[in-house]
Amino acid sequence: MSADRERAVVSGVPTDLLIGGQWRAASSGERFPVEDPSTGEVVTTVADATVDDGLAALAAAAEAQASWAATPPRERGELLRRAFEAVTAQSDDLALLMTLEMGKAVKESKAEIAYAAEFLRWFSEEAVRVSGGYSVAPAGGSRLLTLKQPVGPSFFITPWNFPMAMGTRKIAPAIAAGCTMVVKPAHETPLSMLALARILRDAGLPDGVLNVIPTSSSGKVSEPIIRDPRLRKLSFTGSTAVGRTLIEQSAQQVLRVSMELGGNAPFLVFADADLDAAVDGAMLAKMRNVGEACTSANRFHVHESVAAAFTDRLAERMSALRVGRGTDDGVDVGPLVSEKQRGTVEELLADAVDRGAKVVTGGGRTGDAGYFFQPTVLAEVPDDARLLTEEIFGPVAPITTFSTDDEAVARANATEYGLVAYVFTRDLQRALRVSEALEAGMVGLNAGIVSNPAAPFGGVKASGFGREGGAEGIEEYLETKYVAISLP
Repeated sequence: MSADRERAVVSGVPTDLLIGGQWRAASSGERFPVEDPSTGEVVTTVADATVDDGLAALAAAAEAQASWAATPPRERGELLRRAFEAVTAQSDDLALLMTLEMGKAVKESKAEIAYAAEFLRWFSEEAVRVSGGYSVAPAGGSRLLTLKQPVGPSFFITPWNFPMAMGTRKIAPAIAAGCTMVVKPAHETPLSMLALARILRDAGLPDGVLNVIPTSSSGKVSEPIIRDPRLRKLSFTGSTAVGRTLIEQSAQQVLRVSMELGGNAPFLVFADADLDAAVDGAMLAKMRNVGEACTSANRFHVHESVAAAFTDRLAERMSALRVGRGTDDGVDVGPLVSEKQRGTVEELLADAVDRGAKVVTGGGRTGDAGYFFQPTVLAEVPDDARLLTEEIFGPVAPITTFSTDDEAVARANATEYGLVAYVFTRDLQRALRVSEALEAGMVGLNAGIVSNPAAPFGGVKASGFGREGGAEGIEEYLETKYVAISLP
C-alpha cells in the first residue's frame, strides 16, 4: 500500500467534532494524535472535545429529537439503505483507514466494513416493522392499545477494537427507531467513526440527529452527559470495570442502559469432535482481530484423549500466520493496539509460564517497530494461571484438559463473565445438553464465529445486559406505551 494512498485516505476524513450538523473545532482548540500501532507514528490529529462540547452535542440531540421521531419510518429506513450502499462502495478506503488507526490486517478490516454495513441494511428493514397492538380487555368494556415510541436522546460509547461495526450496531437501530444520539468513539480509533458520520450526513441525516465527540478525556466528558436529565439512553461496549462505573452514574437519571462488557470465552472440544473443524473454529475464535475481541476464545478446554492432537494442529496453524503491518500483502496478523495492551499480554503470559505452562509456539514480541506479538499456544496451563480468569485480548491460546462432560461445563462456567462459549462435538444430545448448561448469552456450536446482524448479540452475568442486532436490537431504543380506551 503506497504512502500516497494512505495520506489521501486520511485526508478525506473530517477530524473536527460533529455537533448540530456542523463540523467544528473543540471549544478549547486542543487536538490529540491518532497513532498507527504498526509503526508508533502519528497518522493525524483530531479535535479533543471538552465537557462543554459534550453538553453542546447533547443539547443538539435533544433539540432534534421531536422532529426526528416524527419522521416517517420508511424515510428513516431509506436513509439507512443509502448509507449501507455508500459504506459498501467505499469499503476499500474505509478498510485502509481502519487498519491505519487500529492495526488489523486490511483483509480483516474489509470483513469488518462488510459486517458494519450489514447493520445499516438490517435496521433499514426493521425501521418499518415497529408495531403495537390492539385488544379487548378480558372483562370487556374497554380496549387495550399499545404503541412503541423512541426512547429519546441516546449516548453511545464505542470501543477501539471494532471501531465501525460497534458504531453501526448502535447507530443503525437508533436511527431506525427515531432516536437522536451523541457518540463518543474510543480515542485510539476516532477516524472510522468520523468517516461513518460523514457518510450518514451525505445520506441525508438531519442536523443534530448524530453528534460525534472524540476526546482524550473520556470519563471527564462522559459523566456530565450521563447525569444530564435530557439523556434517556446509554449504550456502552467495553470493559466490565468501566461498565460498572457507567451503570452507577446512570442510576441518577434512571436511564435505559445497554452494556456489552468483557468476556472470558471458553472453547470446549469434546472427544468426538471433528478435530479439523475444531482447529478451524479455534483459529477464527482466537485470532479474529488479533485476539482483541470480547468474543475471542480466552481458554481452551480440550478432552484429555484429543488434547495432544488438538494442541499440535493448533500450534502448526498459529505458527504459520504471517505477522506484519496490516497494509502489507499477505499479512495475517497485525499489531496489538498499543504498547500498554502488549504489556498486558506479556504479563499474563509470563504469569502462566511461571506457574508451569509450556510454550508450544510463539511466546514473545516480534518486529523492530510497532506493537507486534507472536501468535502463541500454551499447553499444560495450571488452573491458577491468571489468563484463565482474566481477559487476554491478544493472540495467546492457553489449553487445559478435562475428562467428563460435567467437568467441561463446570470449567467453562467458572468465571464471572458470560458473553459467549464455543462447543465442538458431533453428538447432538451432548451439544444440546452442554449448550443449555453453559452460562453464556451466546453459544457457537461447531462454529468459531457467532456475530451476525440478524441475531441478538449480548451476554449474561458480568458480561452485561441488553441485546444488539436481530429483531431484539431495535427494542433497546423503543418504549412501550399503553392507552386504555373506554368503550361501554
